[in-house]
Amino acid sequence: MEILSVENLSFSYPNSKKKTLCDINLKINEGKLTLLCGKTGCGKTTLLKMIKKELAPAGETAGTINRFGLDLPTDIGFVMQNPESQIVTDTVSHELAFGLENIGVPSEEIRRRISEISSFFGINSIFNSSTSEISGGQKQLLNLASVIVCSPKILILDEPTSQLDPIAAQEFISTLKKLNTELGLTILLTEHHLEDIFPIADRVILMDNGKIITDGTPRESAMKMDGDSWMSLPTATRIHRSIGSKASCPLSVKEGRQFLSDHFKNTVKELPKAVPLQQSEAVLEIKDVWFRYTKKGEDIIKDLNLTVYKNEILSIVGGNGSGKTTLLNLAAGLIAPYQGKIKLNGKNIKDYKDGSLYKQNVSLLPQNPQLVFLKETVLEDLKEIDPNPEEVIHSLKIEDILQSHPYDLSGGEQQKAALAKILLLSPKILLLDEPTKGIDSASKLMFSEILNGLKENGITVIIVTHDVEFAAEISNRCAMLFNGEIISVSDSQSFFSGNHYYTTAANRMSSHMYYNAVTCNDVIKLIRKNEEYSND
Repeated sequence: MEILSVENLSFSYPNSKKKTLCDINLKINEGKLTLLCGKTGCGKTTLLKMIKKELAPAGETAGTINRFGLDLPTDIGFVMQNPESQIVTDTVSHELAFGLENIGVPSEEIRRRISEISSFFGINSIFNSSTSEISGGQKQLLNLASVIVCSPKILILDEPTSQLDPIAAQEFISTLKKLNTELGLTILLTEHHLEDIFPIADRVILMDNGKIITDGTPRESAMKMDGDSWMSLPTATRIHRSIGSKASCPLSVKEGRQFLSDHFKNTVKELPKAVPLQQSEAVLEIKDVWFRYTKKGEDIIKDLNLTVYKNEILSIVGGNGSGKTTLLNLAAGLIAPYQGKIKLNGKNIKDYKDGSLYKQNVSLLPQNPQLVFLKETVLEDLKEIDPNPEEVIHSLKIEDILQSHPYDLSGGEQQKAALAKILLLSPKILLLDEPTKGIDSASKLMFSEILNGLKENGITVIIVTHDVEFAAEISNRCAMLFNGEIISVSDSQSFFSGNHYYTTAANRMSSHMYYNAVTCNDVIKLIRKNEEYSND
């Protein structure tokens, strides 16, 4: 039964000549899980906000949205991209009760509902915790529970896993599947990382330039996607399409493993070891560092040691709350350890005076890109740093957003605009906190080319990321941060092929046949090598 329909919907933001949405027609049936995907800036978030009328942006609108029986504000639940942005109270229990209290639910029923929802979501252990103390994954789960406790008829989610570590993201997607299959809840969500959500969707809709391009089952949509769009497909699907197989298209790691076993050999089991980067000059040295935010607080960084070399890209991975952002802030000199030393280019970070640390030396792109914007348009912001920013604008392909207010951009567009501003500072050491969140695969590829170009010009890049697929592709070395300590550091190939859970989908899919394949290209190379071996 139809629960929502969009008819001939078009939308333009104020002072914009370009339509963000162009003649959208869409019907959502009750009980279905619908995935909305597409490039950064294609209109996905705008469409979701238009459906939730309380969040609808100002602008010029044409067409209609029919919300059948969705009369109350709580009938359409909405979970945002940033786990921090939706929490309004001080404790988990208060957060769960907040929405119910606002719609006048009796106290006894509130207690019953939040008890039930806490058990369903498995958050009893944090029920009395402060919302400021729980991890990012727990915050996003709390946001979801706080929406579900109000009994929505349709649940909308905008990039809900973009700031979660891989394990927390998998658990979050599993919870969505449980809500859909066990409660029959109608779900509409957007995602750029399709690995876990794509196989369980009932329907996949691809958008481009404000229009719906394809609409069908996951397998149908996977085979229809072309151009840049198919680069974001699950690993198994990309490998299938890249080698031109005539077999049924696999969608998940499980199906991908069977696909490899059924159709390919493994006489050649591994690729040559990657040539390690020559570790010549240390540009960042962190020695025996301890840090806590308050004098009597818990240590966030504990006896941490790390050396980063000139001309390398180092990725730091780890769970939400492990201390990754704190480590970047220490390296950027924004906070100081209470014990231990940090040296930049052989000089103690405390000895950089009068802002010299940030003058063509160190630059940090924070996790929230809005923090770097000061002006009314993207172009004004860029020209504040450099009156001639054309080269960076062209390299990041952000010409279309130059006259937009930074806060009107999608999350991915904000990320690219903020990166442009940071690059204009010409840093020797570039610190990036979750730089790929909210951006599509084509933009990631472009971003990779930029980072590799910076590396070739002698710039060191340190990335904190949950995007293990990106880290495997771009990094010379990877480090695991756990409970405030660096647990391991090695070249990216050894790092991801040595992990069983904190690894790439390509490695999980192929590890029963190949030893060190950690990217799609690695698996494809081994498939080709085995074909060549069989033909000889």
